[in-house]
Amino acid sequence: MLSNKSILITGGTGSLGKELVKTIFDKWPDVGRVVIYSRDEQKQFQMAQEYPAVKYPSIRFFIGDVRDRERLQRALTGVDFIVHAAAMKHVHIAEYNPDECVKTNVGGAENVIESALQSGVSRVVALSTDKACAPINLYGATKLTSDKLFIAANNIRGKKDIRFSVVRYGNVMGSNGSVIPFFLEKKKTGVLPITDSTMTRFNISLQDGVAMVLHALEHAWGGELFVPKIPSYRIMELAEAIGPECEHKIIGIRPGEKIHEEMITASDSFTTYDLGKYFVILPQTPAWKIKEFVDKFAAKRVTQGFSYSSGDNPEFLTVDQIRQEIRERLDPNFQIE
Repeated sequence: MLSNKSILITGGTGSLGKELVKTIFDKWPDVGRVVIYSRDEQKQFQMAQEYPAVKYPSIRFFIGDVRDRERLQRALTGVDFIVHAAAMKHVHIAEYNPDECVKTNVGGAENVIESALQSGVSRVVALSTDKACAPINLYGATKLTSDKLFIAANNIRGKKDIRFSVVRYGNVMGSNGSVIPFFLEKKKTGVLPITDSTMTRFNISLQDGVAMVLHALEHAWGGELFVPKIPSYRIMELAEAIGPECEHKIIGIRPGEKIHEEMITASDSFTTYDLGKYFVILPQTPAWKIKEFVDKFAAKRVTQGFSYSSGDNPEFLTVDQIRQEIRERLDPNFQIE
C-alpha cells in the first residue's frame, strides 16, 4: 500500500505517530516519503536521532502547526496519504483553555481537510477518541466536531479521488499522559491517586491502534468511522495490578471526566455495522451504496439500541492479564514484589 508512496503524519512525534512510523519502515522499507509534521522542535530533534537520514533517507521532519493552513499546504506537496493525529488531548487543560482547544482540534481539522482537497492527497484518516462519543467535556466536543468535519468532507470532494475516514479508540496503553505509565511512575511514591473506584476504561495497544489506522487507509470507502473491539479494565484492578502494596487514594473525579467511556451510543446503532474485528459507523448519507459495502465486507448491522461502553463491555482484563500486557507492551522487566 505504501510502496513508493508518500505519507504525512500530523502530530507525528506523539506516541501513536512514532509507532506508526516504526510500522511503516518495518512493512514498507521502500516507502517513498514519511513526513513528520508537528510543532515541537525538541521532540522532532529527539525522533531524528532514532531515524538518522543516512539509514532512513525517506523520512522528513517538518516544523508546523495544523492551525497554519499555508504551512500545512506546503508540507502536503507530493503527499499521497495523511494521518491526522495532532490534537490537544488533556481533558482538564482543554477545560481551562477552551479557545486554544477549539483552535487546534476544530480549526486544525478544517485546515487539514481544505489543504488535502487542494493537493493530490488520495486518503485521509483522522484519529478520534472515545471521549467524542456523547461528550461531556470540551475535548470530546471538539473531537466530535472534528469527526463530523472529516466525514462530511466526502460530500465536497467532487470528482477528486480522495477519501476521508475516522478511527475512534479508547485509552492507548502507554501513550503520553495515559493512566498506566502515570501509575507506574506514581508507584515509586507509594500512593496511587484514583479518581473514582467504579471507573472503567477501554484499553488498546499502540500496535493495535496503528493496525486500525492502516486498515482504514487501505479499505475505507470514505465517510466511515471505525471502532475497534477491545477489552476494558476496572481502575481498581489496574491499581492492584501495578501497585498492590501502594495506598489506593480516592481523590475525586476531575472536571469533564466520565465514570465509563462510550464508543458507540444507542443512537448510532441505526447506522452501525459489525465487520468482525471492528465496528463501523456509516454516514447517514453515504456517497456510495450501502448494499455494495455490506456485500464487499460481509458487514452485519447491529441490533437497534446497541451501544458500546467500557462499563458493560463483555471483555474485561484481569489483574494478571493487565500485568502481562504491561510486560509485553511497556516493560519486560515489570514485576510485583
